[in-house]
Amino acid sequence: MKATNTAFDHEIWLIGGLAGAAGGIAEILWIGFYGALTGTDVTVVAQGVAAVIGLPLFFVTDAPVASGLAIHMIIAIALGIALALTWRALSLRTPIGSVYTVLPAILAIVWVFNFFVLLPIVSPHIDGVQQSFAELVPYPVSLFSKLLFGLAAAAVLKRRALVPSRLIEA
Repeated sequence: MKATNTAFDHEIWLIGGLAGAAGGIAEILWIGFYGALTGTDVTVVAQGVAAVIGLPLFFVTDAPVASGLAIHMIIAIALGIALALTWRALSLRTPIGSVYTVLPAILAIVWVFNFFVLLPIVSPHIDGVQQSFAELVPYPVSLFSKLLFGLAAAAVLKRRALVPSRLIEA
């Protein structure tokens, strides 16, 4: 039974990573669509992500757009893993509703924290960032982006029901 639980734990991390990747890609596609629709240069969003993180990662200074996208995806995968672990913990304790309502709600909370707490603290102190993220991508557009992340992640988690009994041998 110990080996089965370990296999289940690894599966949750894998599925969570896939959920995060799906959510991160959904956000990139949505912001790209928004940029194409409005004529907004959304590459500055990716550059802003690279500048806000400010870590001497791979190619941050030489290719800020690629770096911003890579950093975004790393964070998305980590968030997907956290969502999968959270969903499993919550759903094992009590029936909490559909994954399609719970995950977007959690992502809405993440969005509120990012845009009203974290970014106002961090953004003004970043070299090379002339505009806030709210000026680059309006609040409703960025909120919809997070909700899409939640729906994409939910679709992955729903596809692979994270129920421990499924992996426990009789």
